[in-house]
Amino acid sequence: MTHSAHDSETSATHEDHGDQHDKHEGHSPEMFRDRLLVSVLLTVPILYFSDQIQVWFRYDAISFFGSDLITPVLATILFVYGGGPFLKGALAELRARQPGMMTLISVAITVSYVFSVAVTLGFPGKDFYWELATLIDIMLLGHWVEMRSVESASSALDELAKLLPDTAHLVNDDGSITDVEVSQLRVGNRIVIRPGEQVPIDGDIIEGRTSANEAFLTGESKPVTKDVGAEMVAGSINGEGVVTIHVSRVGDDTALSQIMRLVADAQTSRSQYQVLADRAAGWLTFIAIGVAIPTLIVWLIIDDDPTFAVTRMVTVLVIACPHALGLAIPLVTANATTMAANNGVLVRNREAFERGRDIRFVAFDKTGTLTEGRFGVSAVVSSIDKETALSIAGSLEQNSEHPIAAAIVQEAMDHRSDVPTATDVTAVAGEGITGTVDAVSWKVGKPEWVADDMEALDPRLRQALDEADERGDTPVALGRDDAIVAVFALADQIRPSARRAVSELVEMGITPVMVTGDAEAVARTVAGELGIDRYHARVRPAEKSKIVQELQTEGRVAFVGDGINDAPALLEADLGIAIGAGTNVAIESADLVLVDDDPTGVAKALRLSRLTRSKMVQNLVWATGYNVIAIPLAAGVGVSVGVVLSPAMGAILMSLSTVIVAVNAMSMRRVSVS
Repeated sequence: MTHSAHDSETSATHEDHGDQHDKHEGHSPEMFRDRLLVSVLLTVPILYFSDQIQVWFRYDAISFFGSDLITPVLATILFVYGGGPFLKGALAELRARQPGMMTLISVAITVSYVFSVAVTLGFPGKDFYWELATLIDIMLLGHWVEMRSVESASSALDELAKLLPDTAHLVNDDGSITDVEVSQLRVGNRIVIRPGEQVPIDGDIIEGRTSANEAFLTGESKPVTKDVGAEMVAGSINGEGVVTIHVSRVGDDTALSQIMRLVADAQTSRSQYQVLADRAAGWLTFIAIGVAIPTLIVWLIIDDDPTFAVTRMVTVLVIACPHALGLAIPLVTANATTMAANNGVLVRNREAFERGRDIRFVAFDKTGTLTEGRFGVSAVVSSIDKETALSIAGSLEQNSEHPIAAAIVQEAMDHRSDVPTATDVTAVAGEGITGTVDAVSWKVGKPEWVADDMEALDPRLRQALDEADERGDTPVALGRDDAIVAVFALADQIRPSARRAVSELVEMGITPVMVTGDAEAVARTVAGELGIDRYHARVRPAEKSKIVQELQTEGRVAFVGDGINDAPALLEADLGIAIGAGTNVAIESADLVLVDDDPTGVAKALRLSRLTRSKMVQNLVWATGYNVIAIPLAAGVGVSVGVVLSPAMGAILMSLSTVIVAVNAMSMRRVSVS
């Protein structure tokens, strides 16, 4: 099944079972907290007046006219107020024909309440008021903890958004500065950002130089140097310089807004394991009712005391509440999402955690992913002083906007800051540039254009041209008097972290594959330098998805790309990973986004996927295995050996299983995926 087909199935499933997964729709941690506090206050007098508690603690409760009505009245308030969320949730589940956790809780508290009221009105037996109260308290506590846990896992970026400045320093047409609301900014505006201020909007520096702390985005605390042309991202903190930026994105288009959207999508997306857990909760509902009713009948036949029979039935319903099962997957995915963000990986689809566990191939787009997508000088061979050759070439090229010219100028500045000024500079379309430096006429451009006689070329320079051709580099020649004196080989620069990214994948038993539209020589060179054995050259954008399909015949495939032409392959792959969080294409096409453009994030994501899957399986095994043992005990199979579970003890044990599941999920954070 392809990624896109898989997403369609997931979407359909989500629509079919939406009611079940919205059991907390309209709820908040504060709502459960408030109801818990009120319920605990109501529980205290119920416990005090309970006959069973009086026997256990050997005291006599005070007695006065109407004191016998205090417990049933408070229990009624508690049942309606404290149990209200569960009763409403059960109605929603039953309407959707998807009984689950809310249904089980509601059945348990309703049975306890109705039987207790019946006892109060004269039916023989012992009431369950205090068990009812403690059960509701524990359930409210569990749901409050659940919502707090899930909410806290995604709150970091929400808090960051709140900390963004409300105003920006707008530069007016006359050069004056006015403070305006950030919401009033438009693309094309100019704003000033002063030292220490938080960047309010995305934009490109047009004046000034500074550094920026982008830890919120990349996880890297080291400030990033920013010069003219560099991007400043909303949410980052400006360093020591004053800069003017040209607003490039506003509103929902900003990188931070897109990140928030990613997190929101991740929080609402469903996983295969979550689907399994939800189905298990539904099955458990039928199992619990199917066991509870026969338990009641059997004990009514065996034992003359109907209270004991009802107690067994209620305990079965309490112990079977799939609270731990309901938490088993959400807590793991919530923690995994947070861990991913802390490691520079944003999760668009939680299901990616499962699909990433058994990836066999990682196919990389070359340009912009394994390489930086910009030219750089990879070699300089010269018959004159190398720095002089660079200086002259840089002086001729410094007025050109061509990427090759920019690379030569940058290399010249890196080696020598005082690049001379060329005069009489003339560009020859498709060939190169001529000009005068220190009264000498020079040419820089294609070797065949620079030299009249290529046969008379210096052997060292000829070898440099041959090696550039073999590697797939772009050769640029510098010459005078129609003779070449220097050869510059230019190539797309390999990212410093690409080698580590490839080696880490190999260590994990995953085969890296490079896919590029570049020539065979370029692909062979880059693949060789990175240690990639399998590569595909001269691949058109439409053909990348076909290569993914071919690889899928051998195993699951992750595709890593950075732009528009990679979208089909990102969608076709079992796991789509986009480099960079700044484009809508990356957001819409990928499951995961590496926000800091670092390909080593791929290995981190896959290691986290394996860890996530392991924790999910552990939690599911515990949550379901626990019920396999607990339900029979609740039904009374251990009575002959003195093991009797009360409804309250059943609720306590159920809550203990929830704590174990939560602790196991939280233990993920102690594991490093770097």
